[in-house]
Amino acid sequence: MKLPLASSSLQSELDFILNFFKINYPYVRLYLVGGAVRDMVMGREIYDLDIECFNIDPNEFDKAMKKLGAKGVGKSFFVYKYNKVDLALPRIERKVGIGHRGFEVELALDSKEASRRRDFTMNALMLDLSNGEIIDHWGGLNDIKNRVIRVVDPKKFQEDSLRVLRAMQFAARLKFRIDSNSREIMRKISLDDLTGERVFWEFEKMFNAEWLYYGLFYMNDLLIGKKILGIELNIRELIKISRHMRKARTVEDSSMRPYYFLYIISTDLHKNAESLCKAIHTPNIYIKTLRTHTKVPHKITDRFLGAVSLRMPICKWLGVYADNTVERAKKLDIYDKIFVPGVKPADLIKEGYSGKELGIELRRRILEAVRENFGVKS
Repeated sequence: MKLPLASSSLQSELDFILNFFKINYPYVRLYLVGGAVRDMVMGREIYDLDIECFNIDPNEFDKAMKKLGAKGVGKSFFVYKYNKVDLALPRIERKVGIGHRGFEVELALDSKEASRRRDFTMNALMLDLSNGEIIDHWGGLNDIKNRVIRVVDPKKFQEDSLRVLRAMQFAARLKFRIDSNSREIMRKISLDDLTGERVFWEFEKMFNAEWLYYGLFYMNDLLIGKKILGIELNIRELIKISRHMRKARTVEDSSMRPYYFLYIISTDLHKNAESLCKAIHTPNIYIKTLRTHTKVPHKITDRFLGAVSLRMPICKWLGVYADNTVERAKKLDIYDKIFVPGVKPADLIKEGYSGKELGIELRRRILEAVRENFGVKS
C-alpha cells in the first residue's frame, strides 16, 4: 500500500512488514493508527508509522517480533519498534498510579475499544492495511473536515494530563479550533504531575508551529499559561501578542522560529525571559539565545537599530518583526550585515589607553560612531 510517506526508506520498511505478515501470519489484521492516518487524510507527509496487530495473542506476537527483528520498547504495553515503525497489540489502558507510567494494560478485543484510549477523534482513525478502508468510530473524519479538535472519551482523556498540552500544540500546528466541551474538560485538569521534560516536548512542538498565535490562544484559554507560566492574558494583551506572532511568521530566518514565542511574550508582558524558560524546562540554548537579543523598545530609533547591529545583522534579531523594522534596516544598510564602527583596541592602545580605561574609551567611541552614523531619527 502506497502512502504519502516522507521517505522511500519508510515505504520500504512498511512494504517489508506487510510482506512479512502476509507470508508468516496471514490471519493477522494490520491497522495503521494514530497521527499517520490523520496526516494521510489531510494530505500531509507521514514521518513515522504506528501499526496495531489484531488476531494474534501476546506470546505469538512476541515470537513474531523476534523473527521480524523488532526491538521491544514497551513490552508491558505490547509495543515493539522496527526501525521507524512501531508495532503493537491493540490495548486498553487504565490509570492505576501517578504519572505517565502509572497505567494498567490489557488486550482490547475490538477496534472500537482499542481506539477509545486515543486523545482526540482525529487521532483515533484506523486504516486497514489490507484494503485501504478507514475505520472511524468517533467521527474523526468529520472533525478533520471541520478542523476541530475533540476529545474521544472524557474519562480516559483525564487520565493523562499531557493531553491538554497536546491540544495546544496541535491547534498551533494544524490551525484547528478546540471543541467547547473538550475545552471545559481540559480546564479542570491539573498539570502538577507533568515532568519538566514532557512539558517542554509539547511546548517545543508549538514553538515550531506555523500558526503560533493559535497555540497562544489555547495556552491562555485552557489555563496552561496560568498553571505553568504564571501568565493569564487579558483580551488586549492577547490581541497584541497574537498580532506580533502573526508578523513573526513572515520572518525569513526560520532557524530563529523556536525562540519567538518566549521572546514576544517576555517583551510584550515585560517578563523575565529566563524565568519563562525555567518554568517550561527549556534547554540552556533558549536562555542563552534570549539573553543575546535586545527586547523591542516602545519606540524604535535608527540609533537603537544601529546599536543592535553591532552584535548581529537586523535580519538575525528576534525583534525584526516590529513595524517597519525590515524596511528601515535595509535603508540603513544593516539588515543583512553588522555595523562596523571602525574603532580598534590596538589604535587606542597606541594612544596610551590600557586596563579599565581602555574598555571605557572603546565603548565610548563605539557609541559615538553609532550616534554619528544613525543619529536620533525615529
